[in-house]
Amino acid sequence: MSRPAGREAFLAFSPVLNEIKEDETVVVDFEGVVAFAPSWGAEFLEPLTRKFKDRVVFLNTENPSVKATLELLKEIGGV
Repeated sequence: MSRPAGREAFLAFSPVLNEIKEDETVVVDFEGVVAFAPSWGAEFLEPLTRKFKDRVVFLNTENPSVKATLELLKEIGGV
């Protein structure tokens, strides 16, 4: 849930992201997420949305923690 953990997760997932083709959508599914910290989200989702822009789709965002974090990140221009 920390910035270092989010950054590490993004870096670990980068090889998979590098295989995504120009016509593919990137889906981030929050099903089963209990808590979602803004610091982790900033380090993972900001570079993801910078790289793939409008091709990133979020699913199952009804959880209050997920919803609040996504709204905060959107507000500060990170997602």
